[in-house]
Amino acid sequence: MRPGRIVVLNDIAVPKGGATALALASARAFRERGEAVTYLCGDEGRNPELAALGVDLVGLGSARLTSLSPGRAMVSGLYNREARALVERWIAAHDTPDTVYHLHGWAQILSPSVFAALRPVLPRTLLSAHDFFLACPNGAYAFLKSGAVCPLTPLSPACIRADCDRRSYPHKLWRVARQAVYRNLFDVRRSPPVLAIHEAMRPFLMRGAIPDAAIQTLPNPVRPWSDTRIRAEDNRGFLFIGRLEDTKGPDLACAAARAAGQTLTLVGDGVLRERLAAEYPEMRFLGQQPPAALPDIVRGHRALLMPSRYPEPYGLVATEALWSGLPVIAADTAFLAADIVDAEAGLAAPPRDTPRLAGAMRRIADDDLLCATMSRNAFERTRHLGLGFDAWIDRLLASYAARLEAAALAA
Repeated sequence: MRPGRIVVLNDIAVPKGGATALALASARAFRERGEAVTYLCGDEGRNPELAALGVDLVGLGSARLTSLSPGRAMVSGLYNREARALVERWIAAHDTPDTVYHLHGWAQILSPSVFAALRPVLPRTLLSAHDFFLACPNGAYAFLKSGAVCPLTPLSPACIRADCDRRSYPHKLWRVARQAVYRNLFDVRRSPPVLAIHEAMRPFLMRGAIPDAAIQTLPNPVRPWSDTRIRAEDNRGFLFIGRLEDTKGPDLACAAARAAGQTLTLVGDGVLRERLAAEYPEMRFLGQQPPAALPDIVRGHRALLMPSRYPEPYGLVATEALWSGLPVIAADTAFLAADIVDAEAGLAAPPRDTPRLAGAMRRIADDDLLCATMSRNAFERTRHLGLGFDAWIDRLLASYAARLEAAALAA
C-alpha cells in the first residue's frame, strides 16, 4: 500500500544533529517522490527548503528543554500538554486510513505526551531509535561521567540508584520520572516497529522491554564525500567533523593530536569552539561548513577521529569517511568500532585515554603501508555498514506500506 500521507514527527525542524537531519532528509525525499508529507514538530516549524517543496510544516512554537527555565523544563519535559494537544488536533482534523506516522525525536520538546496523542493511530505508527530514549532514562545506556557502558535494566532498583547523569543525581531522578511517565503512556511490550540504526542496538532495546519482533535494523543513509578512494596514505593530518560539544569529544581529539604531534582540522561549531581554539592554536578550526565544501576539505587528510565520550549507536560521519577511503579511529564504545576493526579499516581506542588515542593516531601517521591498506579496506569492505540514500528511502517506504497493510488487515 502506498501511503496517502506521511507524517514525520520530530522535536525540531532545523538540522541540529544527526537524528533531526535524517528526519528532515526523509521528509524532503518523500516530497520529491511525490508523496504528501506533513512535518509535525515542537519548535516553530520554520524550514524554508521543506516549505518550498510543499511539505506541510506544523510547529508548536516551543523550545528545547535546554533553552527553558529549569522549572518550566522540568514540567514540560515530563509531559508537554501543548504538544499532545497539537498532535491530537492534527489527527482529528486530517487523519485518514492510509496516513502513516513516523516518530523520530521526542525527548527535547514533544515529551512522552506525544505517545498519548498517537494512541488512536498506533497501528499506523513507526518509531525510530536514533538513541536509547525508548528504553533508557538517560538515552545512552552509559554512566555519563565516565563513559562506561551501563549493564543495568532500565527502571530497575539498581538503575534508579545509579548516579549516571552528567549533571547530578537529582537530574537522574527526573529522567527516571520521565521514563516512568513514558512507560505509563506507552506499553513498550506492544510496541509498533522500532527502526534501529545498528543491529547492536537490539539487545539494549530489548533490555528496555521492547520485543525482539518489533525491532527492525535500518542503517543510516550514507553519502560519501568522494566516489573514488581518497589516497589517505599520501596525506598528513587528522580530521574531526561534528558538533564542538562535550558529547562528541572534540577536546579529547585535540589533546590526543597534540600528544601525538599531529595536526587536527575540526569542522563544526559549538560551545567548546572558542575555548579549544584558544587552548590549541596549532589546530585548524574551520567552523560549520556547507556539505558542498566537505569533499575538498576531507580529501587532504589521513584519517578521521570519532572520539565520542558516550556509546555512539551509529556515527554517520564515520561511514561517510569510510566510504570515501578515509581510515577511522573510533571510540571503542561506538557500535561501529567493532565493524571498523573487523574490516581492518581503522582502529578503536578509549577516547578518554589520551596516550592510547594518541598512540592510535601515531600508528596511522607513521605507517604509509598500514594507512594505504586501511584506506582500501575502508573503501571496499564497509559498504554493508550503511545504505545508499535512495535505498534508505525505499526501505522506509516499504516499512510504511507493510505497516499500513497490517493495519488494514486488523481493522
